[in-house]
Amino acid sequence: MRVFGVTGWKNAGKTGLMERLVAEITGRGFSVSTVKHAHHSFDVDQPGRDSYRHRAAGANEVLLASGQRVALIQELRGAEEPRLSDLLARLSPVDLVLIEGYKREAHPKIEAFRQEPGNALIATGNDTIRAVASDVPLSLDRPVFDLNDTAAIADFILHEVGL
Repeated sequence: MRVFGVTGWKNAGKTGLMERLVAEITGRGFSVSTVKHAHHSFDVDQPGRDSYRHRAAGANEVLLASGQRVALIQELRGAEEPRLSDLLARLSPVDLVLIEGYKREAHPKIEAFRQEPGNALIATGNDTIRAVASDVPLSLDRPVFDLNDTAAIADFILHEVGL
């Protein structure tokens, strides 16, 4: 499976870039799935809903299915967070999986960078970051794209993964 990541610090523009890349790349006829890492607890369910009540009652997994989508909610209940490779193995085959976050994993990535938050570049100490998408000009040893030049960033990613 071809994978490419979008990484960066909080408020760097990762999610917006991911959203634009998914639209751009699927618009070119490729199938895309995404994986998003969260550093905090999250809930995709709503209190009071039947599926939430199933989980709250102690179910390890709740599978929601309708004519529009399927969602599997798994409670770790103290178990370790699954490895990225295990999560990727659960996905159905697609042309490309875009991964948001997971900055310490070995897959190739582009770093989203905005000057305003004042964070240091991750790319300077991370060889898995193949390029940077920035809102300011940067002088680096790898390609730097305008953060809003989605087409050029998509071209770069597709070339990097061989599509």
